[in-house]
Amino acid sequence: MSEKIKVLMVDDEEQFRSTTKKILNKKGFETILAGSGEEAIDKLKENPDVVILDIKMPGMDGHQALNEIKKLSPELPVIMLTGHGALPSAREALVEGAFDYLTKPCDIDLLSSKIKDAYLSGKDPNKIEEKRVMGVMMPINEYTTLNWHQTIEDAIDQLRESFVSKVSTSRILETGHRSVLVVDDEKNVTGIMSIRDLLKLIMPPYLSAPKPSMADSVQYSPMFWTGMFSKTITQKATTKLKDVMSPDPFTIDGGASLMEAAYMMVDKKVRRLVVMIAGEVAGLIREQELFFEIEKILKK
Repeated sequence: MSEKIKVLMVDDEEQFRSTTKKILNKKGFETILAGSGEEAIDKLKENPDVVILDIKMPGMDGHQALNEIKKLSPELPVIMLTGHGALPSAREALVEGAFDYLTKPCDIDLLSSKIKDAYLSGKDPNKIEEKRVMGVMMPINEYTTLNWHQTIEDAIDQLRESFVSKVSTSRILETGHRSVLVVDDEKNVTGIMSIRDLLKLIMPPYLSAPKPSMADSVQYSPMFWTGMFSKTITQKATTKLKDVMSPDPFTIDGGASLMEAAYMMVDKKVRRLVVMIAGEVAGLIREQELFFEIEKILKK
């Protein structure tokens, strides 16, 4: 990309503003700063290409500033920043016209990718660059993780929670997780516990053993399974995740193409990949992220 993108960074934390400006400038952006929503409105006269706007600020908050920005410059893309505990507010900003949102602290490479996507969103659709994996992944701080010493019951509780109060509007669609990441005591991803793993866990062990004789096979018939579902899951509830989890999922670099992610999912017969940026776990890309991107491409 030959143009230098002008970014307006709006945040009431002076240290965060100045540090982020230095990093973005090193990455080739031109960054201007504002410490409040009111100042951001004034800085629109400098014609930024993209606005990065913190939601929680004293005085005019991010939602109010977003509404004013959209009145004055409807086509100007705005990326909202929020703390993890204020995600519903950030998602609501999408309905109000924000381009996207990120949680703080955010990975700088992911932020850079979002800025480029936002900038290109107002350009000729035929010139829009295809997103990379880091541009569509679910950030790791939005995904459920459990320690490997926790139990099956803990995993069930967290999986159930991920399906509660999901957002669905004409602008956004959020789905619950089908799995939780399992980490060791050093926070390294060591495995994954999915709903499918739970179903495998409660299967009668003799189903995977050598086939019984004709006489014994009668007592193993499904006709004798009544009540076994409830009994088995109750018995397995305290089993530690490290004893039953699937191996850690396949990884993919955040800069990889979406086609590479799709190929890996098909080739490895998996529904999700762990995304690595600079050697660290940055997030996950799931089959639904690719599906949503397919839908967006067809609607452009």
